[in-house]
Amino acid sequence: MSGCDCRIEIEHREQRRTLILLLMINAVMFCVEFVFGIVGQSTGLISDAVDMLADALVYGVGLYAVGKATAIKVRGAYFSGIFQILLALGVLGDVVRRFLFGSEPESMLMMGFGLLALFANIWCLLLIAKHRHGEIHMRASWIFSKNDVIANVGVILGGLLVYLLDSHLPDLLIGFAIALIVIRGGIAIIKDAMKEQRQIGRC
Repeated sequence: MSGCDCRIEIEHREQRRTLILLLMINAVMFCVEFVFGIVGQSTGLISDAVDMLADALVYGVGLYAVGKATAIKVRGAYFSGIFQILLALGVLGDVVRRFLFGSEPESMLMMGFGLLALFANIWCLLLIAKHRHGEIHMRASWIFSKNDVIANVGVILGGLLVYLLDSHLPDLLIGFAIALIVIRGGIAIIKDAMKEQRQIGRC
């Protein structure tokens, strides 16, 4: 095996290890936030949990794509982007439902689990940072890890405002904002995949 092949294989092993860890972190946090989002009637926590699920999907697709042909990685990116947008639209539907029928979000649960998710996503961000300029499946992972940190800060802020204002509206606004962040990230991944596909076509 040539030195170049060895370097590529080492890089692929590093990518796999990173993506497996990212997948595990996001899968656990999805379960935790989703359960306590339902218990605490918080759209913010539920939307952040859905964001975690969407990220876990991106990491899973990325894990499958490691070492595969570029065309497969591009298709995986398309799938990830589209699925993220669909998940976000589901969250927007929940925001509308809670706006119409009411909710009583638990501010302490929002702030506590929002902070836990923030720590988890900062860890993810540090893990993926060195791969952020790599292949398309790793760039997708970086985009969503970065967006997650913003979303977590939003959940914490939303919980604080729910407590201070004694209103469920900040929770709905944060859920709405996180859904938009997920949609924006999904569009970014699709655009990146389209760019990569055009480059393949020129080769």
